[in-house]
Amino acid sequence: MRDRIEFGARPLDGRSIGWALLGVAGVAASFAPLLVQLCYTIVAVGVIGMAHGASDLAIVDQSRRPSFLALYGLVSLGCLWWWTTEPAVALPLFLVASAIHFALEDAPAGSLMERSARGISLVATPAVIHKANLRDLLVIAGGPDTLVPTLVNALALIGGMTALGLLVLALQRRNLRLAVGTLALLIFPPLIGFSLGFLILHALPQTAQRQERIGCATTLDYFRAVGPILLLAFVLAGVVAAVLLRIDASGVRALFAAIAALAVPHLLVTPWFASEAHSEPLPTSA
Repeated sequence: MRDRIEFGARPLDGRSIGWALLGVAGVAASFAPLLVQLCYTIVAVGVIGMAHGASDLAIVDQSRRPSFLALYGLVSLGCLWWWTTEPAVALPLFLVASAIHFALEDAPAGSLMERSARGISLVATPAVIHKANLRDLLVIAGGPDTLVPTLVNALALIGGMTALGLLVLALQRRNLRLAVGTLALLIFPPLIGFSLGFLILHALPQTAQRQERIGCATTLDYFRAVGPILLLAFVLAGVVAAVLLRIDASGVRALFAAIAALAVPHLLVTPWFASEAHSEPLPTSA
């Protein structure tokens, strides 16, 4: 009964309360300055969302973990170097890699069209209503030389088509998660919309799968198991942010770079090393 909170005679689900708080905070942050939206994104994507990647080590056979960690760290450092020296190139490649990753993991049993739509939507749908806002963010993230902002019109068109298709699919299947996640991407400002869409459609379902895969009975057990790795990820993200804040004081490029430094090894390295037949919990801190 850890996941339930008693309120009078009616039990309230702890997850429902968490979702309500996250949604209310997202609505409030949507009307707040950029700094507040950045803080919301850091918590939603960098803390809650990245928890599923913190169990990457647990799904790798022990004999392969040294080489896995070495390559994981090398790719992460390479990503940081890239964002520091060539952000105009790093940004589009990161967006493309992310879309492919979402497509592969968010609808593994779906058709090629559905999987493509799921991957593209998380990247492109925020441009549909908030085109100018997204363009400004991408200029800061990728620098003045990046070509991505010039493609925002195309992103808006593609994002609108994929969002419409996914909403129709959600109605047909009565899939509330898909509907709410897509609407969040569509309606909220880009940082807030992506944060909620990323959590609803990708991160939290993946966290639940990882929790089951490494044998953790509850979400609390899972966070205990991955806590040391997650803490290390926070330290790395902090170092990345400190380096990039010297270049961009707004924090936008630092946010993109920190997320990429944690996400790119998860996208590229983990699939090579993950063992389908062998998964075991990491040592807990408790």
